[in-house]
Amino acid sequence: MKNISCNQKQVLNIIKLVLICSLLMILLWVGKWLVRIFWFDTFVVPSNSMMPTLQPGDKIIADKLCFGARIYRNFHFDKQGVELQCFRMKGMGDLRRNDVFVFNKPVINHHITFVINYVYCKRCIGLPGDSVSIRNGYYRNNNDRGVLGCKENQTVLREMPDTLISPEVMCAMPYDEHLPKWTIKNFGPLYIPRKGDVITITPKEAVLYLAILEWELKGKITIDWEKNKVFVKHKLLSRHTFLHDYYFAGGDNVVDSHDSRYWGLVPDIYIIGIVKRIEYSKARVTGKYDWRRFLRCVK
Repeated sequence: MKNISCNQKQVLNIIKLVLICSLLMILLWVGKWLVRIFWFDTFVVPSNSMMPTLQPGDKIIADKLCFGARIYRNFHFDKQGVELQCFRMKGMGDLRRNDVFVFNKPVINHHITFVINYVYCKRCIGLPGDSVSIRNGYYRNNNDRGVLGCKENQTVLREMPDTLISPEVMCAMPYDEHLPKWTIKNFGPLYIPRKGDVITITPKEAVLYLAILEWELKGKITIDWEKNKVFVKHKLLSRHTFLHDYYFAGGDNVVDSHDSRYWGLVPDIYIIGIVKRIEYSKARVTGKYDWRRFLRCVK
């Protein structure tokens, strides 16, 4: 009887140990996801579009507390894109000019849609209410006379002969024959809408904000250039009040970055977080770690 009692105690102790370990693993798993949802998330940089600030293989930390965590209302996601349904918790601050931030690329095939794992990392060149332009390769902002982005790379762009830049890289939005052609050397000015702004809609505005207007109004925009009129769902559109704040995102490597110069502006709800540090850096080809970049601040 004593042997049986001892065996029973051993079994009970093992069961308790397994239950405790299982509970700890569940708590750790839940804690990990709570941290990723509300505090910060990590992403690996895949390209050189943010060189020299970020390089391929950098694992960056995106802080969600500053801008506020994004909480999904609908968890039905699709690789082809869906309508983003979410709300944002109150943040501890705001996105500032020159902040490096992570966001879901909003414009896919000329339409704003949401693909959950289609993530970009760029620098904020313009805030809601700003007007952004590029003159001789250098970013300009009517509300900030300081340096925006990487000045050294912009100097390289300015001095690079146009003949060495392919038309696909040189040509920037908007891609419409009725408007002057913008390039990555001379662009804009482009006004960045803020929530509540009311603008008069002419064919020019319809072209510049086409993806935004179709997204916010949930209808196809048609333009009658001869009559100088714009229609949405076959109804005349003469004014529009913007429903969201928007941001201009630009890569530091201005000669090799797919950013707002090409596809437009980033809606506020597409922003994931602000990049403050590099967790670590691992070369994609060799697999070697670059410990000089361990927990390096991102500026």
